[in-house]
Amino acid sequence: MAIKHLRTAFASQYQPGQPARLRSGEPLQEPGGDYEALHKQMKRLFNSKPGKKYGRFSDALADSPFSAWLKDYLEDKQTFAALTDRLFGQWQELLSGCQEEFDGHLMVVHEALADQEVVYLILLETDGAMRFDGDQRLDSTDVLSLSRLNLALRVELDDWLGDQGGDNYLTLVHGRGTGEPGELFIRLCGFNNSVDVEKETLTFLDAVEAFAKSSAPEKAGEVRTRAYEFCKEQHALGEPVEIEALSSYLDEEQPQRFKEFASQNAELPDTGVLHPDHRKVKKLVRIAGSGGGLSLSFSSDLVNQAVYYDRDKDALTITRLPKALREQLQRYLESRET
Repeated sequence: MAIKHLRTAFASQYQPGQPARLRSGEPLQEPGGDYEALHKQMKRLFNSKPGKKYGRFSDALADSPFSAWLKDYLEDKQTFAALTDRLFGQWQELLSGCQEEFDGHLMVVHEALADQEVVYLILLETDGAMRFDGDQRLDSTDVLSLSRLNLALRVELDDWLGDQGGDNYLTLVHGRGTGEPGELFIRLCGFNNSVDVEKETLTFLDAVEAFAKSSAPEKAGEVRTRAYEFCKEQHALGEPVEIEALSSYLDEEQPQRFKEFASQNAELPDTGVLHPDHRKVKKLVRIAGSGGGLSLSFSSDLVNQAVYYDRDKDALTITRLPKALREQLQRYLESRET
């Protein structure tokens, strides 16, 4: 089984200023079955979540002792039950000072994969549902949401405790609208942001664009497309972009060509790893914009083939219209004429 240990706790804060309530479940070892299925779905949501942050544990252990507790557990100085008791206790304490109402299930998972071990902290959300009870009376209930994930942390244990060390062994999902509970979750995790995703996105885009322009004209579009595909695949796996792996993907015959070009023309991190935002990387293959009642999006390969831009007149000419768009225009004009 992939899951070595798992435990959940339900915490609620319905009256700000009053102590939060917490009910914890029993620690489970290799729970299998439905727990594996639930965790698999949460990982799928985690990997696909845009705007993730990357970092390391805070050095302020007095405020965020989770890293010290986790290390003691991994070194067999305390059990998983003791680790989660401490973690759940701190979560209850943090929520007791929260000025916003909150409820949710905190799930802690220690997962052992073939090539690595990871620990997840996941805030499970709930959705309302209707059902008939045993007397056929309509009743409302709460069920776990399998489509929403706004607060979660992943710890890459090998990267954290390995000889290489590093500053990017934590991955955080911190969705918008999580308010004060979201900030408290970050404190619970002891997360310290160490990666400027926006800067690394620009570095990635500039390096790929410069490499594409240096390639033969007929190959430039292929370079951009393959770079975007590689980035998208890594995002689906929840993994960053390794420059060496990308270089091999872009040119199998000369696998070091892009890596050497990028190292000379871009400020790459010493790790050789970038964390680009896959949503912005899409600019490599698509041109899009909206405003003033107009919204346009088309493949960059169509520029000067089916889409022509006149800089002097600031005008765009589009040929080879999509069939559906052409039919809509014709119907609209016919209705106006009648």
